[in-house]
Amino acid sequence: MMSSRRRLAAATLVAVGVVTLATAGGTGTAQARTAAPAGAVIAKTVAATGTALPAFPARAAGYPSFTAPGKTLRFGAKGSAVKALQARLKQLGYVPGSVDGRYGSATLMAVWAFQKVQGIKPTSTITARTWRALENPRAPKVLVPKGKPTRVEVNLTTQVMVLYRGGDPVLISHISSGSGIPYTEWVTWNGRRQKFSGSARTPTGDYKTTWRVKGWHRSYLGELYNPIFFNGGIALHGALSVPLHPASHGCVRLPMNVAEILPRMLGTGVPVHVRGAFKG
Repeated sequence: MMSSRRRLAAATLVAVGVVTLATAGGTGTAQARTAAPAGAVIAKTVAATGTALPAFPARAAGYPSFTAPGKTLRFGAKGSAVKALQARLKQLGYVPGSVDGRYGSATLMAVWAFQKVQGIKPTSTITARTWRALENPRAPKVLVPKGKPTRVEVNLTTQVMVLYRGGDPVLISHISSGSGIPYTEWVTWNGRRQKFSGSARTPTGDYKTTWRVKGWHRSYLGELYNPIFFNGGIALHGALSVPLHPASHGCVRLPMNVAEILPRMLGTGVPVHVRGAFKG
C-alpha cells in the first residue's frame, strides 16, 4: 500500500479531474456576511489548533484592501502575480497551498472556490473579472443565518464548503459531492466478494461531526484521506480527484491540502448543515 507521504506527493502531480478515486457513501433567507472576525477569536483558534487560520482582518469595509496585478494568469504560471493571487486568496479564507508563486492544483481549486462564491463561472484562467472580484470580494452566502457560531455549511448548489468559527468564515473550499447516479459496485470486503448499491447522493439536512480517521481510510467504496464523518458513512475527506461536478458516492470530497488542515480546525460534535442541489 502506498505510504501517506507518497500519496500526498502524487496528489500534487495528478491533473485535476483526471484520476477518479471512489469515495464512501451512505445512505430562512440567506444573508451575506462581510464582518471581520475579532482578533480574540482568531487568537483563540490559533492557540487551540496550532494552525494559523486565514481570516478577514477588521476594516470598516469588511475586507482588507488589495490592488490586483491585472496580469492574465493561466494554470502552470509562475511569478510575483501568482504569489499576489495566492496571498489574497489565503487572506480571504481560501486555501491555495503555499504562497510560492507557482500556480498548481491547490491554487486552482482555491480559485474555483473563490470564483463560485463570487458568481463567476469557474475557470483556470485569471482575467480582469476575477481580479476585480479579488479587489472587492463578497462573502459566501450564509445558508443557516441562525446557526451556531462554529459550524460547517455545505452548499451543494455551488459545490462549496465553508467552516465558520465565531460566526465568521475562516475556511472556504471547493468540493465535489454525491453524483446522484445510482451505482452497483462489486468489491472484496471482509474476505469475500460483495455487492454494494446506492444512489450516490449527499443528503441535505442538519448533522454533527462524529468519528474520524487520521490518514488514509479504506471503505467498501474506496479510500478517503483524513475523513471526518457527519452522517453515517458520509464524510468530509480528501481525494486525489475533486472535479467541478459532483462525482462521489455520497461523501464530500475536498482538495488534499484542505483535508490536511481541516481536522485541526474542526472538532467533534460541530454542526454540519447541507443545503441545495447541483443543477449542472
